[in-house]
Amino acid sequence: MVRARKHKVIAHHLDGTLVRGTTTNFTPKRQTFTIKLDHGSHRVKVADLKALFFVKEFMGRPEYRERKGFFDESSKGSKILVEFLDGEILFGYTSSFSEKGVGFFMLPGDPDSNNIKVFVVYVATTRVKLKNSNGEAENVPGDNIIYSE
Repeated sequence: MVRARKHKVIAHHLDGTLVRGTTTNFTPKRQTFTIKLDHGSHRVKVADLKALFFVKEFMGRPEYRERKGFFDESSKGSKILVEFLDGEILFGYTSSFSEKGVGFFMLPGDPDSNNIKVFVVYVATTRVKLKNSNGEAENVPGDNIIYSE
């Protein structure tokens, strides 16, 4: 029997609530998933999320300030900039971007980030900008940002 891999995650809800725990059953194709806590579990609706952060450590390194930009030369995929409704901006790379579904995965632009990957939920964003592998900027519908490096 194959055991599901346990991922450390931080669920950022649209209302600002953070839930830290582990999950073995997140998939963008399902509307809900479970986060196991130290004591019990928490059922999460994907539609209630800003993003799901897959992390190295729950507390990260408080003294570290993540660099904003594209610093991981080994990353594959398109460069992406995401601005959330709360003003947070993420830079990174994506090879799974699609306008279909509820969101997409991205890798951090800073390889020293505490984030391993992030699942971004579309309804929580104000702007999304892609730069494809040919170096051409692509506007995502509804986007109003001018993107350059």
